[in-house]
Amino acid sequence: MQLLSIGINHHTAPVALRERVAFPLEQIRPALQTLKAAWQTHNSPRGGAAHTAPAMSRLASSGDALSEAAILSTCNRTEIYCATDDRAAPEHAIAWLSAYHGIEADELAPHIYALPQSEAVRHAMRVASGLDSMALGETQILGQMKEAVRTASEAGAMGTYLNQMFQRTFSAAKEVRGQTDVGAHSVSMAAAAVRLAQRIFDKISSQRVLFIGAGEMIELCAAHFSAQAPRALVVANRTPERGSRLAKRFGGQAIPLADLSERLHEFDIVVSCTASSLPIIGLGAVERAIKARKRRPIFMLDLAVPRDVEPEAGRLEDVFLYTVDDLSTIVLEGTAMRQAAVAQAEAIIETRVQGFMQWLEQRSVVPVIRHMHTQADALRRIELERAQKMLARGDDPAAVLEALSQALTNKFIHGPTHALTRACGGDRDKLVTLLSGCYRHSASSER
Repeated sequence: MQLLSIGINHHTAPVALRERVAFPLEQIRPALQTLKAAWQTHNSPRGGAAHTAPAMSRLASSGDALSEAAILSTCNRTEIYCATDDRAAPEHAIAWLSAYHGIEADELAPHIYALPQSEAVRHAMRVASGLDSMALGETQILGQMKEAVRTASEAGAMGTYLNQMFQRTFSAAKEVRGQTDVGAHSVSMAAAAVRLAQRIFDKISSQRVLFIGAGEMIELCAAHFSAQAPRALVVANRTPERGSRLAKRFGGQAIPLADLSERLHEFDIVVSCTASSLPIIGLGAVERAIKARKRRPIFMLDLAVPRDVEPEAGRLEDVFLYTVDDLSTIVLEGTAMRQAAVAQAEAIIETRVQGFMQWLEQRSVVPVIRHMHTQADALRRIELERAQKMLARGDDPAAVLEALSQALTNKFIHGPTHALTRACGGDRDKLVTLLSGCYRHSASSER
């Protein structure tokens, strides 16, 4: 069984491409079912954008099934983790991903990484531990990975291999966070958002701040901006009740998302992070807001993937539009102070990877052991039936037992004996050493 991690992240691709391959949470479960169906029955995926026939025809050439799969999709990455016997799995996964999202495979391929076996396990553990995040040591990714595993389980896409890998991954992440200072001195995305806003406005306390959305990232940003005591703090969310709860928590107000276009001009700072698949703030809305503000600058931070604000709005004068990728230089501050902790974390992960790979190797011989047991049991049954027939016709029981034991002995050592007589040179020496050890172990265990 081959383990594989295939993906695209903030290291390999800009947000403009990442948003095109992102999966909204509600789409991951049907996407997993489509992925397995495409692998197993060669059907084209449903539920995505336009699906290119050439990509799917390449997928259809696979005769091997995808046994297990999970999809992790965040603002910084979209990754497919899978367990399969398909040796061409990387090509087939890229073909499926490009077809599902209506992107040419040639456009996507240069930004894709495909990590097999131990590399896939190591990558998963580094991701869960926050070592591969834009903000080194951040904790949000662990919850996102656990949610991805829950979703895959609900979709019936998980199995022995991925379950074991992810459980060991979560355990490794817990050990890293508990035994190292990898998260110390880090600058979170939310803290970086405040720093970026302070480059435009010296005092956040004089500004009116609008948050669009009510998810975990917006909650973190609201907490950091609230600490700066802004002039006003307002939350706009598709679900009014959730928006009101968040606004009340920080002493702010909530407005309906439908009022966003009419009231956008009231705010100096706008931070948006929703799960919308389409922009919720268009170029026209920003143009009207700037006109109403009489050219006073507006700072807009779009943390969503796909993006909430049309990129063209950033070209307008007096509009300072930043995306999640623009925070990278800020969140990397303090990296030098964390290098010792990172080295310690990498050592923990390496030990965990080796442990998992040993387990995987042991699993690889399970089918052989099962086959040996099946073959041995078949031989036993044949000789048992023969002995029962001898007893039924009145043969001496002692002679029957002797014949039974002799027949079983001859049949059980036939395979090793045949292998020894056919082996040559070094192969024969290895077999002699191996079999001698096995028989010594068997003899000592009987004492």
